Amino acid sequence: MTCGKAHRSVAVAGAGAAGTLITARLLELAARCRLPLEITLIDPAPTTGRGPAYATTDQRHLLNVPATRMSATADDPDDFARWLAAHADGRVAPGGYAPRHLYGSYLADHLRQRAAIAPGTVVRVRDRVAGAVRTSGRLALRTAGGRELTVDAAVLATGSHPPSVSWAPPALRNSDAFVADPWAPGALDAIPEGRDVLLVGTGLTMVDIAMTLARDGRTVHAVSRSGLLPHGHAAAPAAPVAPADGLTGCTGLDALRRAVLRHVARTRRGHGDWRPAIDGLRPLTAALWQRLPESDRVRFIRGEARQWEVHRHRMAPATADRLAGILANGRLSVRAGRVTEAAAAEDGLRIGLADGRRLAVGAVVNCTGPQTDARRASDPLPRELFAAGLAAPGPLGLGLSTLPDGRVRSAEGPDAPLWTLGATRRGELWESTAIPEIRAQAAEVAAAVMDTLTTASPVAPRVRA
Repeated sequence: MTCGKAHRSVAVAGAGAAGTLITARLLELAARCRLPLEITLIDPAPTTGRGPAYATTDQRHLLNVPATRMSATADDPDDFARWLAAHADGRVAPGGYAPRHLYGSYLADHLRQRAAIAPGTVVRVRDRVAGAVRTSGRLALRTAGGRELTVDAAVLATGSHPPSVSWAPPALRNSDAFVADPWAPGALDAIPEGRDVLLVGTGLTMVDIAMTLARDGRTVHAVSRSGLLPHGHAAAPAAPVAPADGLTGCTGLDALRRAVLRHVARTRRGHGDWRPAIDGLRPLTAALWQRLPESDRVRFIRGEARQWEVHRHRMAPATADRLAGILANGRLSVRAGRVTEAAAAEDGLRIGLADGRRLAVGAVVNCTGPQTDARRASDPLPRELFAAGLAAPGPLGLGLSTLPDGRVRSAEGPDAPLWTLGATRRGELWESTAIPEIRAQAAEVAAAVMDTLTTASPVAPRVRA
C-alpha cells in the first residue's frame, strides 16, 4: 500500500456488524497511513453495530459462539472477553455465550475507539442506499431519502435480506396476524396473549422467537419441511479436528459426502464427539464449495444443506437446555410440515398443513431464514445495481458475484470501485455470515479499498441533500 496525504471518501452501506467492522478496519489503515479519510456510514437504523442480529433486547437470545471467538479482530482474540469483563458485571463467564445485545454494544464501542485515532471522520446518515452509478471513475450513490453522494469507493455491508414470503398462501401474506419478518422493530408486539402461535421454520431464528413467545397457556407450534432443529454446542467443546487429507481428492458432491462422513466417523471414534470434525472443516468450506460444479451445488442446496446447517450452526448450551425444557413441558411443538391453507378467523387464523392437520393460532411468524437470492430480495438495491451494470448475481443467484478480495464484479464494463462482504458473498464462499468470516473479509476488503484509494488521483467528495 502506498500511503498519501490526499483526502479520500468512502461510503459504507449498512451499519450492522459487517458495516461496523469494515469501517473500523478502514479507520485503522487510514491512521497507519495518516490518510485523511471521510467515511459516510449509511443505515436507517437508529444505532450502529447492531443490525437485526444484535438489536434484540431479550436476554435469552445468546450468541451461538463463545466470547473468546467473537473478537472484532483476529489479532486480539481476547478483546471481546475483556470488554465483557468490564461491562457485563460478571454476567458472562470467560468463554461463555453472551447475550446478543451486549455484542452490539461492543461493536459500537470498538468503532468509537477506532474513530478517535483516525485522521478522518465518520459521518453517520440514517438513510438507505437505493442505487448507484459510475461517474468519472467514482461512484454516485442515491439514497431512499433523496440524498446524492459521490465518493471514491463504496462498500456494501447490507447483511442478510428479510425472509421470503413466497411460501405463504395469499390469505396468510395479507393478514395482519402474519409476521413477515420477526426481526423488524416491534414485529412481535401485536401477537395476542393467551393464543397459540405458529412459527414456520425450525432453524436458529425459530429457536430465538420460541424463547420469546413460549409461556404457560400458549403452545408454540413450529414446522418446516425437514422438522430438524439445530444441535447444541458441547458444554466443554474440544478443539477442531481437521481432516487428515484435507479432502483434496474430492472432485464432486458424492465423493465429498463420503469423505466428510468418514472424517466425522473417525473423529467420533477418537474424541467421542462429532462436533470437532465439523469445526475442523470450517477453514476448508469456501475452497470445497468453489470446487463443486454448479450442478452439484444445486444438489447440495436441495439435499444436504439443511443437514449441514443444523450441525454447523449450533445453539449455545444454555439455549439448547432451555429449548429442551419448553419442548418437554409442551409449550413448544416441533415437527415436519408445510403450510398449504390459511383463512382469517375472528380470533386469528386457521391454518391447514400438508398432512391434513389444522391449527387455530393467533399469529403466524415467518422464521424461514433470510432470502439468499439477490434477484428476489425485497431490498431494491441489488436490482438497481444489476440494472446499472455495476453488479451481477452470485453463483445460483446467491448474493453478488465478487472477486477474491470482495470487489463486486461489474456486469458491464470495468469493475467499479465497489466492494462487499458478509452475506452478499454467500454464492462465492457459502460460509459468509458468521463473525469469524466477516472480520477476516473486513480486513481483506479494507486493504483492497485502501490500495485503490492511495493509487488513484484525488477528487474532492460531493454531497447534495
